[in-house]
Amino acid sequence: MRRLTIAVPLLAVTAAGALSAGPAQAHARRPGPGMENCTATACHFDVPPGTYDVTVLLGGGTAASTSISGETRRSLLPETATGAGRPVTRSFTVDVRTLEGEPTGPEGAPGLDLVVGGSAPALAGVRVTPALLGGRGTARPEDGRTRTRQIFLIGDSTVCDQPADPYSGWGQQLPQYFRKGVSVANHADSGESTVTYLADPALFPAVRTLIREHDLVLVQLAHNDKTTDGATYRANLETLVAGVRAQGGEPVLVTPVVRRWFNADGTLDNGTALLVNGLGVDHPAVVRSVAAAEGVPLVDLTARTKALVESLGVEGSKALYLYDEKRDNTHTSVHGATVYAALVRDELLALGLVPRALVRVG
Repeated sequence: MRRLTIAVPLLAVTAAGALSAGPAQAHARRPGPGMENCTATACHFDVPPGTYDVTVLLGGGTAASTSISGETRRSLLPETATGAGRPVTRSFTVDVRTLEGEPTGPEGAPGLDLVVGGSAPALAGVRVTPALLGGRGTARPEDGRTRTRQIFLIGDSTVCDQPADPYSGWGQQLPQYFRKGVSVANHADSGESTVTYLADPALFPAVRTLIREHDLVLVQLAHNDKTTDGATYRANLETLVAGVRAQGGEPVLVTPVVRRWFNADGTLDNGTALLVNGLGVDHPAVVRSVAAAEGVPLVDLTARTKALVESLGVEGSKALYLYDEKRDNTHTSVHGATVYAALVRDELLALGLVPRALVRVG
């Protein structure tokens, strides 16, 4: 595919031409603005790291159903059906960085990469423009533009942008639930505990420098704190909260997703499944306690995932995890990560942390 190289001084007009409402096949013969960077299944834009608003025109002369993912397998737009000759416009905001997936993982491709998917994909137009950062997702009176609310994610392999199938973290699926004006910057990393996330210069020390005033920072770390004593675990959470607040950000503590380990009576095991480590540290209980003591919003994902997994039962809950593929009862499938991301979305809405108008529901 042809690639459009854009100098930084011209960034404000990156692929910013008007979207055409013509059918997708017409663009294959006469590319419109931005579409010269696309094939039928993918787009690439040579933009520097940053936060970008993407507007796409979906549909064509026949009925279609299109989804958009990007960077390291992030779900950016859920599958959207369009009728024949009835294209629709959708917009979302995407975080673009050089280490596009896990902070300690491979560098990845520079620029913004989008993948066109769905059962009958049809991309008819695309426009990419720099997002206006800062604030709480409210419009600037002088120009009417919407400020982008950034949501940073700090976590482990159950949250991160997993590089390959069949794995997926819930943070990888979260972007699809937000409209233009909310950006998800997933800095979760496989294998990290509260100890290692604070100590590694590529992790919390690096994330801190990116946080702006009023950015949300969701913290879910517990799965790898298997040898962390209770006092240290609590102190580490308090350090993360203080570090976020020092940058003007708004911390949100998230209890960990459960592991799929059942008792004979169909309930989840009180140790392994509910994240109580070998030292007897009840990680969700400590997270709840710190949230209450520090006045931090709490997303009790342990309680939400426990209720869901137990309601589905031993067999029904297998699809949420990688039991069939890997005999893995900790890491989620794409389906499970998507379901769990929706739980996080619902909690953020219930807590009033994101504007309802910028959230995709249903």
